[in-house]
Amino acid sequence: MTQQSLHKRENKLAQSNKQLDILSSGIFENGELPTFKAKTSESNAFPIIAKPVEILQINVGYMCNQVCEHCHVDAGPDRKETMTRETMQQCLDIIKTTAAHTLDLTGGAPEMNPNFRWFVEEASKAGVKDFIVRSNLTIIRANKKYHDLPEFFKKHNIHVVSSMPHWTKGKTDKQRGEGVFNQSIQALKDLNAVGYGMPNSTLKLDLVYNPSGAFLPANQSAMEKDFKKALLEDFDIQFHNLFAITNLPISRFLDYLIASENYEDYMYALVEAYNPQAVKSVMCINTLSISWNGYLYDCDFNQMLELPVNSKVKHISEYNEDLLTGREIITSQHCYGCTAGSGSSCQGSVA
Repeated sequence: MTQQSLHKRENKLAQSNKQLDILSSGIFENGELPTFKAKTSESNAFPIIAKPVEILQINVGYMCNQVCEHCHVDAGPDRKETMTRETMQQCLDIIKTTAAHTLDLTGGAPEMNPNFRWFVEEASKAGVKDFIVRSNLTIIRANKKYHDLPEFFKKHNIHVVSSMPHWTKGKTDKQRGEGVFNQSIQALKDLNAVGYGMPNSTLKLDLVYNPSGAFLPANQSAMEKDFKKALLEDFDIQFHNLFAITNLPISRFLDYLIASENYEDYMYALVEAYNPQAVKSVMCINTLSISWNGYLYDCDFNQMLELPVNSKVKHISEYNEDLLTGREIITSQHCYGCTAGSGSSCQGSVA
């Protein structure tokens, strides 16, 4: 289990240009595999063009109480990048005027941003249709000051989307760290206790699964049934939906693939599983990703690779929805992860 971020260890893959070099060289450079641009061109899906923004996904900081093996953000306790209240205010100004119907807060552990509660309170007044907070669950149990988060989420009708790699202790702790499973189970019980995830409850609780190794996720609906059955029988825990997300070959997962000598095999698997139908529903088409320092990206993954939007508008302070709509989405080989099999997005399968 990684105890420090790539950033802290000064691993070369902490540098986005090194990741992009790997993704554009070797089997893609010598023609063994087609580049994402070539593959999408074959199916008349290139370029991918952005539609009007429906989802604003805001990363409020890379600090996290966990250091997960496959984290594409390379988050951890040693990451200090944190969105300021000033940048949050700029986001709020946009939230109040945009036609976007979903606000999606992510991190790191977004709850660790010192202005997190203020931001939620202010943003909830804007009346977005779906207000998501992506929680790693363990943060709820990490410190007494977080124990009331379930009540806080309930007060603001937050849609909680939580990481849960598996319904067993072994697989969860292997990917997330020792003790994560037990803390996650307790956090889910705390959420259930205030009404989250219960049948017919408007307090939405969804779980996120991502594979523990160099393979693609199984069928999402089948996995959801297995998760629901196991968590209910073993722990009397309920939730609404399971999102199965493919691990993208960037950051710590790319480091894992290379270290385990699985990189080429994994890229072959992604390319062979390419689904033209999934391209039509990739999240970047209607989502805008905002970094902790206010810069704009097509998605959270492009944010981590430092691939900004292809627009005159680069920062939240100069936000212009008309200029952002119709832009060409920036792609590279990591995008195969969102178009393999049933497709993958922050909301799970797309096709």
